[in-house]
Amino acid sequence: MTPRAVLFDLDGTLADTAPDLAAALNRLRADQGLAPLALERVRPFASAGARGLVHVGFGIKPGNDEYDALREAFLEAYRENTCVETRLFPGIAELLAELARRSIAWGVVTNKATRFTDRVLAGLGLAPACVVCGDTTPHLKPHAAPMLHAAELLAIPAHACVYLGDDLRDVQAARAAGMRAVAVEWGYHHPENGGPATWQADAVIAQPRDLIGLL
Repeated sequence: MTPRAVLFDLDGTLADTAPDLAAALNRLRADQGLAPLALERVRPFASAGARGLVHVGFGIKPGNDEYDALREAFLEAYRENTCVETRLFPGIAELLAELARRSIAWGVVTNKATRFTDRVLAGLGLAPACVVCGDTTPHLKPHAAPMLHAAELLAIPAHACVYLGDDLRDVQAARAAGMRAVAVEWGYHHPENGGPATWQADAVIAQPRDLIGLL
């Protein structure tokens, strides 16, 4: 595996955004007179966006009469405190430094909206070579479109890119785009998706530095 670029999912792969997402959700629960949920209860749903978080917080899915209002309230609460407790996962900073040392470009492909992604990346002091968000292309992962757009921005063939993710959709999107798919054992792992070993990724790594051995 000798990639020219490494692309990362954001939530659950590059950065641990769950604490801030859980705080926004618990703010809404408090407004409803409900007790806060423990972070570990919320964490597995953090990669599923507002839909997953509203579901774990209130047992409500799209189509419910209350869903749209709760979703908007959640997004507003998150907007106000997007990057307070969010941190890079251990070992990510070292991996990014090694990619720079080897002149391997890196970027972000996420289903998170641009208005939140930009805040997280700025708050973490990151400057990826490309950023593709959930509102950048007409399609979300697991569609190939965001992945192919990232490769186009980098002017690098998709087959020369590696994509890291903590969700089944990440592996599906990478494979659809012809990229190497690497599943990570850290992150959030939605309970309905099984574990990384079941996703048919090209590789599964336990910690960021494991990728260096594959490069």
